[in-house]
Amino acid sequence: MKQTRLEETFRDKRILVTGGTGSIGSELVRKLLHFNPRVIRVFSNDENAQFELEQELQKYGESFRFLVGDIRDKERLRRATENIEIVFHAAALKHVPLCEYNPFEAIKTNVIGTQNLLEVAIDEDVEKVITVSTDKAVNPVNVMGATKLLAERLTIAANYYRGLKRTVFSCVRFGNVLASRGSVVQLFEKQIRNGGPVTLTDPQMVRFVMSMDIAIELVLKAATIAKGGEIFIFKMPALNIKHLTEVMIQKLAPKYGYKPKDIKVKIIGKRKGEKLYEELMTEDEANHAYETEDMLVVLPETPIIEAQKKDFKRITFKRYTAKDTSELTEKEIEGLLESILK
Repeated sequence: MKQTRLEETFRDKRILVTGGTGSIGSELVRKLLHFNPRVIRVFSNDENAQFELEQELQKYGESFRFLVGDIRDKERLRRATENIEIVFHAAALKHVPLCEYNPFEAIKTNVIGTQNLLEVAIDEDVEKVITVSTDKAVNPVNVMGATKLLAERLTIAANYYRGLKRTVFSCVRFGNVLASRGSVVQLFEKQIRNGGPVTLTDPQMVRFVMSMDIAIELVLKAATIAKGGEIFIFKMPALNIKHLTEVMIQKLAPKYGYKPKDIKVKIIGKRKGEKLYEELMTEDEANHAYETEDMLVVLPETPIIEAQKKDFKRITFKRYTAKDTSELTEKEIEGLLESILK
């Protein structure tokens, strides 16, 4: 999308980013700076991360407000949303195993916290809300995916719940963002640095992957073109986790003083709540999905969005899973890692 259109969307706007100190949230904040918003409110419950990001961005002065708070606290969220025009909702509990063993906490943050935000956005007459979701919300088999599916459904349904208010609600659905906080790339790098072993869950496991730059591009583009009720999905490649381990060992072992053959791989088995092959769109969603050159757009089954179909082309396939997608070659994985492991 042209830079000028993005600048027109965000210039002089008051923007709130929940989860604003996380991997996605903080990178989104940095990118938004390029478009001269009036103010960005960074909302997060991580005090230390707030301090570090504030130190990094202090040269931008009055462009920022750093607000310590939790989306579980509706009144704090209401104060954070006063006079805001655009909300990017990136706050969530995202780690599958942690959510499996802390399900009540996952519900409080991912479901009730999202409901709090949506209701406050309606009350405060926000223009647009973009909720960040995940491929694990598609046919979920774990607590995290189930809570993110509910967050998606709540976000889309808010377009009907708002009554006569103007707020537009849409979602973006990510694959795995490589090099985000807690990602498998970070884990493998640490294990290689320590001399191994590298822990591999299952040699057959395949994941949809995207770089941080692509993830942020999707969020910004979605906010620019959203009219309400869409789920935006970036077209992305799939990656075999076993191939990723092999490429990373070849690339990083010498950097840390080891020979690649000295770094062992330990297969630990699929963790609780994990799939072998992730999905980005259900067969039911495919029945009302459209596409652009770089995105899939799932439109709601409602007449209010009919006019928007002219902007997209109808898709011809019936599902979008990692099993059905061509996998990155080892050379392509190397190229992807070049931009991440600097």
